[in-house]
Amino acid sequence: MIDVNKALELIEKNGTFLTAVQEMALPQALGFVLAEDIISTLDMPPFRQSAMDGYALRIGKNNSYSVIGEIKAGDNKNLSLKMGEAVRIFTGAPVPDSADTVIMQEKIIQDQGYISVEGSIEADLNIRPKGEQIHRGEIALKKGTTLKGAHIGYLASLGFTTVKVHLKPSVALVITGNELVPLGQLLPQGKIYESNGAMLTAVLTELGYKNVSSVSVKDELENTKGALLNAMETHDIVLVTGGISVGDYDYVGKALKAIKVEKVFYKVKQKPGKPLYFGKKESTSIFALPGNPAAALSCFYIYVFPLLKQIEGASVTQLERITMPIIKDYIPKGNQPQFLKARVLADGVEILSGQSSAMLRSFGVANALVFLPENTGQITQGEPVKVILTP
Repeated sequence: MIDVNKALELIEKNGTFLTAVQEMALPQALGFVLAEDIISTLDMPPFRQSAMDGYALRIGKNNSYSVIGEIKAGDNKNLSLKMGEAVRIFTGAPVPDSADTVIMQEKIIQDQGYISVEGSIEADLNIRPKGEQIHRGEIALKKGTTLKGAHIGYLASLGFTTVKVHLKPSVALVITGNELVPLGQLLPQGKIYESNGAMLTAVLTELGYKNVSSVSVKDELENTKGALLNAMETHDIVLVTGGISVGDYDYVGKALKAIKVEKVFYKVKQKPGKPLYFGKKESTSIFALPGNPAAALSCFYIYVFPLLKQIEGASVTQLERITMPIIKDYIPKGNQPQFLKARVLADGVEILSGQSSAMLRSFGVANALVFLPENTGQITQGEPVKVILTP
């Protein structure tokens, strides 16, 4: 059995390949990882730009200015101002080279073609300099950036229509368990509805991974071997749920060994998700997750998510980690390291009830996991704890 940090280290070390690169239209690249640095081909803004509706002035000796014209956003004008002259100007419009400052309209008094300014006049007010945001030739976004909506808007403002990104890895789900009944069927005594496949497919889709397949197999060695081999032939990552313990009807470990998957580790010192398995065969990575749904989802966030991001080239792979005060006292059960379903609020983090590895109900309101190291005793209100923010 290994500790959490060692498990993460081994996953990173043994899952280093990158997915293929494809040039993609900018709007479709949302959620993908840049495969190269993006270099700006222009200054932004490309000209001195007004940040306000108001008047552009060439500062004179007195407080009265003659208005000689108007410039609105989109105009291609560069009016020449003499001392004591002004132009009406609007937000986003090009500021004349001869203008010293832009005074917002709220500080202007108008009088038959002339204006005066309330208060003192300073140079360079309300003018966005050329290249204030970025200069031509500078890096706009670095390789490894996972593109969000703001990134797409930023690149569009710089004139980019396509970007080169890493394709997202494909994922196969292999769901094991004789006790599982497909959704939509009657539920006989002793059976439960299959939820891991639906849950993991939904979470992967939510994260932008659309090349996902799912198959259910009975607890039988040959069927399990066949399902695993088929999954590994066509997918980058295989996630198995259930069947990885050492019970009489747990066949996943036996099947993985039989088809010559190289075991990297089995069992992590943690709660939930102790019977976690990670292995590889050629370029495919294989996780055997616990069958209990909450444990499976916790292990997905902590271990599978970083590998997904790593093999698509992301510079940041793990979920964001912060430190927050706990809202109320908490006494851990057991002394092993724990990942606890939690909710981040304005004044701290709340550890939720219903921490059983079989319970998904609390995950429905959780937006984080609290990590407690080994041998953590009672935590008192206001004490800082480590928080992992879930998507």
